[in-house]
Amino acid sequence: MAVKPFLTSESWLIRQLANLQLRHPDMVNPVLERILDEDEALRWALVVNAYLDKQINLGKAAELLDMSEIDLRRKFAAMGVPIRHGPADAAEAQAEVDAIRSWFGENDR
Repeated sequence: MAVKPFLTSESWLIRQLANLQLRHPDMVNPVLERILDEDEALRWALVVNAYLDKQINLGKAAELLDMSEIDLRRKFAAMGVPIRHGPADAAEAQAEVDAIRSWFGENDR
């Protein structure tokens, strides 16, 4: 199978997918979700990278990987992924407070 010319420049392809996703999320998002559902290694790599880049916390990583936070903590420890403790900033702390309030039905209190 010949390589399609537009696939030879990965950075071009990624930029075009990002642009297309902004204009037509209904077209791109289902495809990306299907790829992530089918490719567990890719899903793990994306989530671990987002966690290491401090874009998501451990709880969000666990949610995205469909596992408990304690199981993910163990898995990360086995993989040598550093575990961050506590919120990284005020916005993350507020997000945790909001999540706890929603769990107990105390929103907007």
